Amino acid sequence: MDSAALKTYLAERAARIDRALVEAMPAPTTFPERLHRAMLYSLTAPGKRIRPILCLAAAAASGGREEDAVAPACAVEMIHAHSLIHDDLPCMDDDDLRRGLPTCHVRFGEVTALLAGDALISAAYAVLARAPLADETVRRLVAALAAAAGSEGICGGQEADMAAEGTEAGLEAVETIHRYKTGSLLRAAVVMGGIAGGAAPSRLRALGDYGSRFGLAFQIRDDLLDVTGNREQLGKTPGKDASKSKPTYASLLGAEGCRNELDRLVGECARVLEEFGTEADPLRALARLLDAREP
Repeated sequence: MDSAALKTYLAERAARIDRALVEAMPAPTTFPERLHRAMLYSLTAPGKRIRPILCLAAAAASGGREEDAVAPACAVEMIHAHSLIHDDLPCMDDDDLRRGLPTCHVRFGEVTALLAGDALISAAYAVLARAPLADETVRRLVAALAAAAGSEGICGGQEADMAAEGTEAGLEAVETIHRYKTGSLLRAAVVMGGIAGGAAPSRLRALGDYGSRFGLAFQIRDDLLDVTGNREQLGKTPGKDASKSKPTYASLLGAEGCRNELDRLVGECARVLEEFGTEADPLRALARLLDAREP
């Protein structure tokens, strides 16, 4: 898949997900209006929709239909939006910019932002419950998302991330933090796509391996951009990790070390997909995007 084809692929799927997210949510005029506006504000803020697109791509790579993965893709994005709202709160990273817009608590206040994040968790599981899929498939999707979102996923990673501020945590500790905080949901997006697409057990394991490597590569790329990018490029405040003395891949490996590790992980993403044919080309192309040598 060349760059032009990938650009079209990403734009089309992002637009599809954006429409589905709006359709899945209560209208902003529905009581309580302020809360629903805050949820939609964060959920539909401009973004690349990498997680839901991974979900759609994994379903297609498994020989399934993309439309069967739309509900799980939306659920994944709702959990992601919740995590961003809470990550930006004053008690966490205390940030005022996300996806190029004022963060939810800046726009709507801390109480409404907290509740919007909570409500998006419930909305994610409601979307899965309504999915037009077999009951056993829905059960597996709920289990996969719950594992990624809870104490052994995003929440656990956030706890460890906050505890590591100001410490001299080493590379192994940083990798553990980000396998939980970032990697768990990226892996779940891929696995859930495989489940929705009816992937055979061996292929589902391969998709999980891809998702784990993609998640680490994604975080390394993010750490690198936090050092080399600017506010306009990132849509958020750069240099926050250094300002809070957080141990990161960039602080431990340096820029060139991060790029070398990206090379390795992107190569592994391709290797674990060897049993797939051309139907997995979007997954391969998405991994290669992380290996760009410049921000």
